[in-house]
Amino acid sequence: MAAEDVVGWERELAASTDGLGGLFNRPEPRRVFGDFVRALLADVPKKNSWGLAEHAGYATPRPFEHLLDGAVWDADLLRDAVREFVVDRLGSPVGVLVVDDTQALKKGDKSVGVAPQYYGLTGDVANVQTMVMCTYASPAGHAFVDRELYLPEVWTSDPARCRAAGVPTDRQFATKPQLAVAMLTRAVDAGVPFRWVVADSGYGKDARLRGFCHDRGLSYVLAVPKNLALLDARGRPTRPDRLHARLPVGVFERRSCGAGSKGARWYDWAAHAVTVAGEDPASGHAHTLLVRKSTTPRTRDGKTFYDVEYFLAHAPTATGVPDLVAAAGTRWTIEENNGQGKDVLGLDQYQVRKWTPWHRHVTLSMLAQAFLAATRANPGKDPRIQEATS
Repeated sequence: MAAEDVVGWERELAASTDGLGGLFNRPEPRRVFGDFVRALLADVPKKNSWGLAEHAGYATPRPFEHLLDGAVWDADLLRDAVREFVVDRLGSPVGVLVVDDTQALKKGDKSVGVAPQYYGLTGDVANVQTMVMCTYASPAGHAFVDRELYLPEVWTSDPARCRAAGVPTDRQFATKPQLAVAMLTRAVDAGVPFRWVVADSGYGKDARLRGFCHDRGLSYVLAVPKNLALLDARGRPTRPDRLHARLPVGVFERRSCGAGSKGARWYDWAAHAVTVAGEDPASGHAHTLLVRKSTTPRTRDGKTFYDVEYFLAHAPTATGVPDLVAAAGTRWTIEENNGQGKDVLGLDQYQVRKWTPWHRHVTLSMLAQAFLAATRANPGKDPRIQEATS
């Protein structure tokens, strides 16, 4: 949904931001808060404090800068309000929590969490901040409901550097999957209705994340690497690519895993019951290996091959393959949210360096996206956010 679609929603948007006025104990930041979100939704070329303030009619960016770094309010309370709003508007028993990370390219070494890291846009290492995001997806739509800033060990091992960037003193090193567990824990504790947890192999390969889901009885479809430790029917070590190599050609079935930007996304799928080495599924659940193969081959260096991806599913024993395939297909929703957040809603266009301003800007962008998702899901219906704070 383009930013210009917001035209005509002024009353609903004002009601939504006014409903969160309890975040602030003074009227000035309360008013600036509404103007900030409104500017994020507008057609502003550069959505940092300067660009947003100019659009809002401020003589200087100082009111917006103060909102991000100075005013007294809790970005985690706003995060929780956004999650509640998304669930209220998009919630479904068949909802999916999708976890992935995205990066913001930055200069210098002062911005909190910045370091040479994998940069998904180019596939290379670059000087970036990495944000771990969680999307809630349902048949009604999808939007971010949580976020965590990843701090590499070069940061957490340097207390002075963390202190200068305003990182809380109790913040310890946590891997990206550990941050994902923290977000999933908040969702479960908040009673978010969902059926599946979905993520790429950077998260699926993590035994602690899988163990959390087993302990909580959560169903998942996680992409996994080809060398994930499995056991065959005789208890001997094996792995996804070896199981795949022994599958008969006729076992694959062509299925769509959902609609994409170019229509249905068709792949050839095969499913195989598996045992994960050292891991027991939750009671009443079983593990299944899904093999996804492209429908047409590619040629490189004179060799023809198919693109293959492996997924480990953990689900109630009666779950059918079509349900597993559909869950796997929801991973694209967070890719769309990441793209929309950056291209339309200024998710990565901040010019802040410290911990608190980063969380405030990113959560404000999440609020803007939630408003868009609610309006798309309920055209013509007032999408205001009810008061979630006191």
